[in-house]
Amino acid sequence: MTPTPNQAPTQLISVADIIAWKQALGKGSTVGFVPTMGALHEGHLALIQSAMQHCDVVVASIYINPTQFNLSADFSAYPSDVDGDIAMLHSVGCHAVFLPETDLLYPHGVAPDHFDLAGLDGLLEGAHRPGHFQGVATVVNRLFDLLMPDKAFFGLKDFQQVKVVQQLATIRDSNPEIIPCPIVREPSGLAMSSRNRRLTPDQCADASVIFIALQAIADSQGSLSPVEIQSQMTGAIQASGALIVEAINVVCADDLTCPDPMIPLRNHDKKVQVMVSAFAGEVRLIDNLTVYTG
Repeated sequence: MTPTPNQAPTQLISVADIIAWKQALGKGSTVGFVPTMGALHEGHLALIQSAMQHCDVVVASIYINPTQFNLSADFSAYPSDVDGDIAMLHSVGCHAVFLPETDLLYPHGVAPDHFDLAGLDGLLEGAHRPGHFQGVATVVNRLFDLLMPDKAFFGLKDFQQVKVVQQLATIRDSNPEIIPCPIVREPSGLAMSSRNRRLTPDQCADASVIFIALQAIADSQGSLSPVEIQSQMTGAIQASGALIVEAINVVCADDLTCPDPMIPLRNHDKKVQVMVSAFAGEVRLIDNLTVYTG
């Protein structure tokens, strides 16, 4: 099923819609899936394009999931432009878009399930946002059950989320296959995010310091310890007074464990990731970078 330039994505609302759409696919077609919460940007489109390279047909979903928000105000403030999102999906040839109602995903009330995520949900980002990753796993699991894709594509900006979803896929016997995709950045280096819409032009410019600080750590080639990294990055990000650091975590990329805080990274034999969360006003920003390859 190859889309034509004028063919808009098929809109799927119900289980019946999904069944009819999948029955119309060619026998043996591989289905790629990109779950989103809407407010799409070039980062999402890059995921769609990656999925189109790997799969015969691609479906995206747009659903703002309430169970992954810790603050009701954050949920209420999340940007939404479904018509604009569908137009963006159309522009890159996405075949279908799933637009579920809450009653379909949460037929027994809006509450998360509980998954054994090997402790990944309580670490790092999860410590600041209790219950967040159980909410993510719940909605992703239900989307997988409904759409039954062969492959699912997730951006590495949410590095810990990718690890959580990979663990969920393990629980599901590796169904679907999880494909992590590189972070897409603004020309300034700021990681693309739907939340960036809430930033003022000055805040966007100020927030570019996050990636600059990450690159400086990568350029140090493992000469710094985790404690030194945290100190250096906090100072750099907060120097202008425009951003406030929430957390800087230095972790082993494979399992999110923390290396010895006092020993330089070059004394470890593991790939190391630095994960940052910071506030620009009321907008929470996250980013990460591989700073040492082991």
